[in-house]
Amino acid sequence: MTSPTTISPLRAPRERFHQAWLSNPRDELLSGLVVALALIPEAISFSIIAGVDPKVGLYASFSIAIIISIAGGRSGMISAATGAMALVLVPLVEEHGVAYLFAATVLAGVLQIGLGYLGVGALMRFVPRTVMVGFVNALAILIFLAQVPHILLSEDTDSSRLPLNLAFIGAGLVIIYGLPRLTTAVPSPLVAIVLLAGLTMSIGLDLPTVGDMGELPSALPFLSLPDVPFTLGTLGIVLPFAITLAIVGLLESLLTAQLLDDMTETTSDKDLESRGQGIANVATGFLGGMAGCAMIGQSMINHRSGGRTRLSTLASGVFLLILILTLGDLVAQIPMAALVAVMIMVSVGTFNWRSVRIPTLRATPKTETTVMVVTVAVVVFTHNLAFGVGAGVILSVVFFARNVSSLIKVTSVVDPDNVERLYAVSGELFFASTNDLVHAFDYDSVKVSYVEIDLSTARIWDTSAVAALDAVVARFADRDIEAHLVGLNRHAEALHSRTSGTVGTH
Repeated sequence: MTSPTTISPLRAPRERFHQAWLSNPRDELLSGLVVALALIPEAISFSIIAGVDPKVGLYASFSIAIIISIAGGRSGMISAATGAMALVLVPLVEEHGVAYLFAATVLAGVLQIGLGYLGVGALMRFVPRTVMVGFVNALAILIFLAQVPHILLSEDTDSSRLPLNLAFIGAGLVIIYGLPRLTTAVPSPLVAIVLLAGLTMSIGLDLPTVGDMGELPSALPFLSLPDVPFTLGTLGIVLPFAITLAIVGLLESLLTAQLLDDMTETTSDKDLESRGQGIANVATGFLGGMAGCAMIGQSMINHRSGGRTRLSTLASGVFLLILILTLGDLVAQIPMAALVAVMIMVSVGTFNWRSVRIPTLRATPKTETTVMVVTVAVVVFTHNLAFGVGAGVILSVVFFARNVSSLIKVTSVVDPDNVERLYAVSGELFFASTNDLVHAFDYDSVKVSYVEIDLSTARIWDTSAVAALDAVVARFADRDIEAHLVGLNRHAEALHSRTSGTVGTH
């Protein structure tokens, strides 16, 4: 008879499934609905950016969201068509047409699957915290800047609509921030969208709507191969774009996953997420959609609306499909002011305000502040998160190398009989510190015939350090002084032996 404390072999999988999908279905479904409504104008906008029909972005958004909810490695994260990916595709569509977009999307997905199996997720450890802060702040700024045209309206719009539009945005913000003080039973962004849409339709107010962004599709997509010739010439055209899409998509997805990890105090499988993104993009390319990746804005909406599990991600894709196919006429009448209010909330909530407070800036090293500012500036200027993160990481490496190389210290002691001299070297010896090392010895003031260079408190990293040590020995030899290296650990001794052909320990 089974003991009451014995755990059934099926219990753990069931508990994991329940935690990943059904821990709070009501909130997850409502959160998914809010995200779906916010995805529609975004997907249409990104389609316009890429120069394709709005249905390309909408098909991508619902298919990626549904697939990643099952195949991804981060619960509660929203993936769909994104602006960064759309920008990469602009020249490809202009020069070769939309069929090549589908081919590039499929190939990008294949590359992402391969990178996932190669362990690309481990590279996240090399992204410094200051770069993460800059990434988040830059994205918050981009989210807000994307709303400015919808806030101020275009120049050819009747100026009398502007005050009404601003009033509706303000009302949406009041509902979003005020309702949680009264009740959290329903996500406040959803209430804002429903109330403002109902008011607009009942009174017949003339405000910009979702339908003004583009026509919603009325039929399901179907699987088909991209209509391109399967030749090396085609591969040569799409491969550069596919590589860029794969890298940009994984970078945004893994950084967003890390951000949600920090916010929820949980961990996620970055390699599984990479493979999941690839699977989603491969399927999307065959369904007539554009490449996509994780969306920090929609992921933040999901998080703040109570979405924590895979169900919220699945719900966002399913609700998006239902909304555009069965309720398209109704959704098209939602005022953009309501969705702008939601995105402003996301922008304000995403920005790390603590990072720009005076006490924080005073307490933070100037190099770290510089890295954050450069990351933000490059992202905002280029509208490409990959460029900004790359610049931030490179700058962090430069500052790190400079700081570490400046810690090289050489001290010397002459024995009482003035027969030999001992030098003690401490610090990290690598390519950036070799110049300081070579010039740290007082070669011309040495009056003995034998010196020892003790490296027991130093760490030798590369062949540049070995070459520098050999240069030090050679400089002493030029002055008829015999120099020997002592205190090398096994790794340093082996590296020195392989590089210079001699073993330096005695």
